[in-house]
Amino acid sequence: MNPKVDWYFNKAEKWQKELDKLRMIILDFGLTEELKWGVPCYTYQGNNIVLIHDFKEYCAILFFKGALLKDPNGVLIQQTKNVQAARHLRFRNLLQVLEIETTIKAYIYEAIEVEKSGLKVELKKTEDFPVPEEFQHKLAEVPELKTAFEALTPGRQRAYLFYFSQAKQAKTREARIEKYMPQILNGKGLDD
Repeated sequence: MNPKVDWYFNKAEKWQKELDKLRMIILDFGLTEELKWGVPCYTYQGNNIVLIHDFKEYCAILFFKGALLKDPNGVLIQQTKNVQAARHLRFRNLLQVLEIETTIKAYIYEAIEVEKSGLKVELKKTEDFPVPEEFQHKLAEVPELKTAFEALTPGRQRAYLFYFSQAKQAKTREARIEKYMPQILNGKGLDD
């Protein structure tokens, strides 16, 4: 147990028993407990394996390379269709944790083995994301925008392309592009 992580578990009000049980299960694997993104994260030789997080409606453990796990029990959840690698297990009460404790342990073991093997999730490349027509026009009109966009990291480029293309109406896409042009020109990502 990492004392720096204790505060997370001590502050929990709604999911205290569930979070404590999940912590004990994960710690049995000898993983290093750290605090990352404000939540308990468990690593193997510096690589993220699983984290614990809680929400209003449930608490969960998230496997960073969950897409590579076999999931014979069909219990892993892809948060949204756009999440490429991570998968999680959700719990709404302690009984749910206890009922699949053996499965949780098997999945953690497999996640560690996946990390040891060096397997990587094949992520979509930036060119696999559609470039909305409105953004293509803006890139052609404003050469410095094109230069700035191409200088962004691939992850930042994908985030913008995804965000712009999610708007159903052209008017909304155009408004989003206009709003974020200064940020792109300043070399910033969508959430920077």
